[in-house]
Amino acid sequence: MTEETQSATGPDPVSRDAELIARVLAGERELFHELIRPYEKSVYLAAFSILQNQQDAEDAAQEAVLKALKNLGDFRAESKFSTWLISIAINEARARLRHARVLRFESVDEPAKDDDGSFVPALIRDWREVPSQALERKELRELLQSAIGGLPEMYREVLLLRDVEEMNIADTAAALGVSEGVVKTRLLRARLMMQKILAPQLASKSSRGGLFGLFRSKAGGSWF
Repeated sequence: MTEETQSATGPDPVSRDAELIARVLAGERELFHELIRPYEKSVYLAAFSILQNQQDAEDAAQEAVLKALKNLGDFRAESKFSTWLISIAINEARARLRHARVLRFESVDEPAKDDDGSFVPALIRDWREVPSQALERKELRELLQSAIGGLPEMYREVLLLRDVEEMNIADTAAALGVSEGVVKTRLLRARLMMQKILAPQLASKSSRGGLFGLFRSKAGGSWF
């Protein structure tokens, strides 16, 4: 759901987040669940775009949530809370990927990370269902997931944040730690790569049932 839709159906997300953050920091730590709930899927997708493994992405996302709770007092609202949270997830996933590459054949046991043991956020739920109308049909969803998975990491990240999560250019740039110009360039290249990968498959399937037309109508031009 886009921010425009959210604002039309409920409180402004920025105001909502600011109020919940203040209350959490004042001692109502159980409200942290409510604070992060709208961003669960985004956090998971950000981690998955890097790790490309469901379990690893879930672990990274959960660790990112814990880190967000620990460091909530450091949030200065220079960006949106959602952007700050997603940037934590991206950094956590990147760190795990680097660690896995260095210690690919070793097993490392790490102690569970918690703050003071008094409160642990509940496991994030329902983040495996990608919230996009473009992925409604199983066959199309599988084609898209396969194509996205085949993109280089830096293009996969920006495509998921912009075209699946529908984050704007500024928030995407802030989450990835790059300039808006870099986001635009990477997004254009990612879409061209997707077109090159998907066009032959969708064209062949269109003759068997119009899947290419469905893709174009559902995607609304986002991919091409």
